[in-house]
Amino acid sequence: MYKAASSSSSILRAVTSSSRSATLFSFRSSFSSSLRSPSLIRRSFATSLPRLNHSKPFPLRFSSQIRAISPVLDRLQRTFSSMASEHPFKGIFTTLPKPGGGEFGKFYSLPALNDPRIDKLPYSIRILLESAIRNCDNFQVKKEDVEKIIDWENTAPKQVEIPFKPARVLLQDFTGVPAVVDLACMRDAMNKLGSDSNKINPLVPVDLVIDHSVQVDVARSENAVQANMELEFKRNKERFAFLKWGSTAFQNMLVVPPGSGIVHQVNLEYLGRVVFNTNGLLYPDSVVGTDSHTTMIDGLGVAGWGVGGIEAEATMLGQPMSMVLPGVVGFNLSGKLRNGVTATDLVLTVTQILRKHGVVGKFVEFYGDGMSELSLADRATIANMSPEYGATMGFFPVDHVTLQYLKLTGRSDETVAMIEAYLRANNMFVDYNEPQKECVYSSYLELNLDSVEPCISGPKRPHDRVPLKEMKADWHSCLDSKVGFKGFAIPKEVQEKVVKFSFNGQPAELKHGSVVIAAITSCTNTSNPSVMLGAALVAKKACELGLLVKPWTKTSLAPGSGVVTKYLLKSGLQKYLDQQGFNIVGYGCTTCIGNSGEIDESVGAAITENDIVAAAVLSGNRNFEGRVHPLTRANYLASPPLVVAYALAGTVDIDFEKEPIGKDKNGKDVFLRDIWPTTEEIAQVVQSSVLPDMFRATYESITKGNPMWNQLSVPENTLYSWDPNSTYVHEPPYFKDMTMDPPGPHSVKDAYCLLNLGDSITTDHISPAGSIHKDSPAAKFLLERGVDRRDFNSYGSRRGNDEIMARGTFANIRLVNKLLNGEVGPKTVHIPTGEKLSVFDAAMRYKAAGETTIILAGAEYGSGSSRDWAAKGPMLQGVKAVISKSFERIHRSNLVGMGIIPLCFKSGEDADTLGLTGKERYTIHLPTDISQIRPGQDVTVTADSGKSFTCTVRFDTEVELAYFNHGGILPYVIRNLSKQ
Repeated sequence: MYKAASSSSSILRAVTSSSRSATLFSFRSSFSSSLRSPSLIRRSFATSLPRLNHSKPFPLRFSSQIRAISPVLDRLQRTFSSMASEHPFKGIFTTLPKPGGGEFGKFYSLPALNDPRIDKLPYSIRILLESAIRNCDNFQVKKEDVEKIIDWENTAPKQVEIPFKPARVLLQDFTGVPAVVDLACMRDAMNKLGSDSNKINPLVPVDLVIDHSVQVDVARSENAVQANMELEFKRNKERFAFLKWGSTAFQNMLVVPPGSGIVHQVNLEYLGRVVFNTNGLLYPDSVVGTDSHTTMIDGLGVAGWGVGGIEAEATMLGQPMSMVLPGVVGFNLSGKLRNGVTATDLVLTVTQILRKHGVVGKFVEFYGDGMSELSLADRATIANMSPEYGATMGFFPVDHVTLQYLKLTGRSDETVAMIEAYLRANNMFVDYNEPQKECVYSSYLELNLDSVEPCISGPKRPHDRVPLKEMKADWHSCLDSKVGFKGFAIPKEVQEKVVKFSFNGQPAELKHGSVVIAAITSCTNTSNPSVMLGAALVAKKACELGLLVKPWTKTSLAPGSGVVTKYLLKSGLQKYLDQQGFNIVGYGCTTCIGNSGEIDESVGAAITENDIVAAAVLSGNRNFEGRVHPLTRANYLASPPLVVAYALAGTVDIDFEKEPIGKDKNGKDVFLRDIWPTTEEIAQVVQSSVLPDMFRATYESITKGNPMWNQLSVPENTLYSWDPNSTYVHEPPYFKDMTMDPPGPHSVKDAYCLLNLGDSITTDHISPAGSIHKDSPAAKFLLERGVDRRDFNSYGSRRGNDEIMARGTFANIRLVNKLLNGEVGPKTVHIPTGEKLSVFDAAMRYKAAGETTIILAGAEYGSGSSRDWAAKGPMLQGVKAVISKSFERIHRSNLVGMGIIPLCFKSGEDADTLGLTGKERYTIHLPTDISQIRPGQDVTVTADSGKSFTCTVRFDTEVELAYFNHGGILPYVIRNLSKQ
């Protein structure tokens, strides 16, 4: 029933796609909600049409769809009339009055249930409860599911399964391209099966923000933004055009053009609704996104988290998300940050605390007296790094600080009043001026904000926090220690080596720890005015004293939205950042995802020829080895002000308390304390420079695009015409030879081990990311097709081409494979012959011989950014199972979605303790009848060496077993839709 309704919503959404963005946005929201209120169905359609721009001819291709509307509406009205009378919770559907008369709308009232257990629920769990009640149809969502959530205190420890239907889906272009590719492929598959291909459409609102398109090719230039944008359009024209085609071919999809900002900042400042009011139906905003840092929206009180691209696609297609009801860690904040301590210092401290506590698969909910001292931007910074501390969400319930931010960012007074009234009426608002009812949490943590001290994290992991006062000692410890997360094994006798070289005709020098990249970047920090303006104040004070960043340090500034530029200009501080080389390079993700661009050849040569451990300092959230740049082995996360400070110092080998950053015009030593702004200084600049009109002006024009985007012409076909010669967009073989009957569970017999890996293998190690190395299989593929090396672009930009992405899987130059006896690099051993090959070449040799493969791994396999290609790539390489000590939540789900079996060793066991070398052949004794497999059951794995051990199969829900039975989540959806 829901699918039929949503299909009609998609037809109507197509009508509005030719109108202005505001009309598109309001109509998309209003019609989808009207489906739940039968009396509003026709009125929604009728009242929306006058909003269309009739100054242009109405597109002929919509005429047949319009004629189809009437009978569909008749059927839907009958369906929903029946559903409305049968809704299990119709008794708590009530009106929310306006203070001055009239009503805001209707909603499902949690207090009306009169259940005392609800008052003790964490606020994040109340959002799940409301969704379950509103969507309860005793089919997709059952009354039993609602009871499980109400009884959360008792059911969560039992790992019970619940369905969840988020209000919307958020994509960015790197994950958006493969999502649209998959949708296009699914249409083709439906067509080949003889079904209506137009059934394949997003059935919930999809917001796609093109933000990962900024490669820092041009830096330290006043023309960097335009120059980089032109280069990106030259490289990515085909990819951008494909997304633009998707926005017209698929209904219910809004594409925000490149150059608008980072997806998470745009979501925070503009897309986040907090409460939907759609044709009078009120309900909380909730969102799942294909980037793990979707959690940033949790700082706004919107429940949101990252899911795999595969899971997001299923959500788009109307499938309820199946999730284990999570435990919730209550994090009590008290006190106030000391003068000079930044939100970045706080989030790095919180990350370390939560990593130590263990919060994987859990929600973290913040509360306490310290909340009033944290700005919304500070909260968003903490929420953003949920993936780094391992939680599903880092949630901040809505309070007065949230409402103030909504007004600051241009939301109307009426909208804010509606949000407050709804959340108060439904017991989802926290008023710290009133006595607080104690929520019950699964476990408790606390932090006095006064105890937080300046710090950075690195050199290879976000949770390896280093207090600033200990940085010099920690750096020398890293030089001394053996190669690892905190070690480089540099012999003592060469640690002080100085390499002199010529940079653009000037004398230059590098040593271990020299900063060659300094980037103010990433959604984590660029949405926070206090740290951005703080960095600008550091630059100003340094300029006034005559300090300048060395010219061979590649500096860049990539704001999360145009609002940042507006307040930097308003404050008069942008010019000082420019003088220090932090010119704006574009609006989007840059260095944090490996889009650092090339460093100068002379600098690169000095590093490689002398084995220098060069450093990058960035205001990002990820610093895994090989991610930022291949030549920066040490990568530190720091606040934007500290990024500027380290750039000025030119090295991470410095004790800021005791050693000067440089000398002023008079030759006097200048210390960090001399250029560090006070908290009060920053607050004054924020107060006078960050204004609501800036947000309104920025986002009123956000969907107008730019001339280069608007000039892209795309076909109007609803089936995509694949170009077999394209190196950007290629039809993947996921549905080749697909039939209507599910294939059932696949067996794993006598499989070879493709890779034997250790702990903390991230999606950066697995999934293609960053630049394409000149000696890689992907580079060879591109060269064979006439692509010049300078046009390789990044893996992220080529995510729409499975042939390149399969070749880039496990191509990370820092990969450590035990089959190679400690050798680092993207290689493995082809067991039958003993040859050392690239991982891709070995995998293809196994596939050609008809052999299956598995992967052995340690703890936290798949940690880091959620990437669908970390599952799609291994599947295309022929991997049938991964056996590890533990999995990152999203990656495990993605493996299931692609039909790969995730298994965990028993506690205390791993490949090493079991004496496995990886050179054995493995058989997984899994039943071939799906009815004989249970979520979380134990299975026996045997090796041809005679060893046998027990593993837990990590299919966590019955729904995941259904996906496995169909060969993955997408074939499951296609078969279900084909039968309707």
